[in-house]
Amino acid sequence: MRRVLPVIMLAAVLLALSSSALCQEHSAAQTEAAPATEKTPVIWKAFGAALAIGFAAFATAWAQSRIGSAAAGAIAEKPEVGGLMIVLEALPETIIILGFVIAIMIVGMK
Repeated sequence: MRRVLPVIMLAAVLLALSSSALCQEHSAAQTEAAPATEKTPVIWKAFGAALAIGFAAFATAWAQSRIGSAAAGAIAEKPEVGGLMIVLEALPETIIILGFVIAIMIVGMK
């Protein structure tokens, strides 16, 4: 538990920073004359995209840490499973790729 708490706190800080950066980028692109009600959906879109990427990155890192430690032990006992372990280590990367796709879809919504 002592090792998990700093990782969760770091993920929360990075999530907040990325969402605020996306919100500033989108709000700067809009005109000053637009009412506040028109700016609100853009902020929620940016926040949703940041959540999609942040949670996907956290899940990928957690999965790869577990797979990597198990792969090191398996390769030490049976070296011929090295190729399989490389494939198993690459599988969680699809989670972050899907997180980016979802973020792009969220930001591109009207």
